[in-house]
Amino acid sequence: MSRTPDARARDNQTKRIQENISNVEKHFDEMCQMFAAYGRKAARLRDKADVLVREVADYADTETPSLKKGMKRFAEHLAKIQDYRQAQVERLEAKVIEPLKGYGAVVRRKREDVKAVQNARTRESKQMVQLERTRQRNPSDRQVISQAESELQRATMDAARTTRQLEETIDDFEKQKIRDIKRILCDFAAVEMCFHAKALELYTLAYQSISGVDEDDDLEVFRSSLHPPDYSERLDVVRANSLDGTASSFLTSAAAFQQQRVSGRQAEDEEDEDESEEEDDSDEETR
Repeated sequence: MSRTPDARARDNQTKRIQENISNVEKHFDEMCQMFAAYGRKAARLRDKADVLVREVADYADTETPSLKKGMKRFAEHLAKIQDYRQAQVERLEAKVIEPLKGYGAVVRRKREDVKAVQNARTRESKQMVQLERTRQRNPSDRQVISQAESELQRATMDAARTTRQLEETIDDFEKQKIRDIKRILCDFAAVEMCFHAKALELYTLAYQSISGVDEDDDLEVFRSSLHPPDYSERLDVVRANSLDGTASSFLTSAAAFQQQRVSGRQAEDEEDEDESEEEDDSDEETR
């Protein structure tokens, strides 16, 4: 027996509903898996950053004062970013991944609703076939035919009732789906915005911490560290001794020069006296 136009229309409607449910199931499941992978990536990045923080802090302990201070603060800010990244991972799990997981149960309930409608329509079809056979086999038995018609009527009413219920429930399902996907994606964007806003603030502080390192001070400290602690003191002693030696040599030379001058004057005076005595003797002889 060929199906009525109304029955074919209802079958097409059910098929469309099944396709819609399957589409939601497929893509919600895929999004759930992708968001879960995204969360795992963020968690691994958090763990790697924690290792990086420890390495920067350890290295800072070996450096000159200004650089050490800057790197320590840099590591502190980077560590705080990872605290916010942990909050990001937890919020993604609660606000995005779990709601998507929950759609598995929603989809199963909708499939059960569709199955109930299909069962009702199947019973209706069977009753129609049964009525046709009864008419063919017992065309004169009005009681049997009337009973078959009553069974068909009940099956038709049941199918119509379940169809209306399915239309209502699938309409509610569609509304809820739209609201949920909007909320889930908005929550994802809000979680990301919150994390990146805090991260930007802390990265700015980290940048300022390391860019404020005084290179000249650290370079002076490094240069000083190349010499032993008493090197400058010994250098001062050497310089002082050198100056003392130079002064002594100068004084000795000056004294010797002065002595030579005195000796020269004495010799000249003696020569002058000898010449005067010779002149006096010459005068006496002339007389």
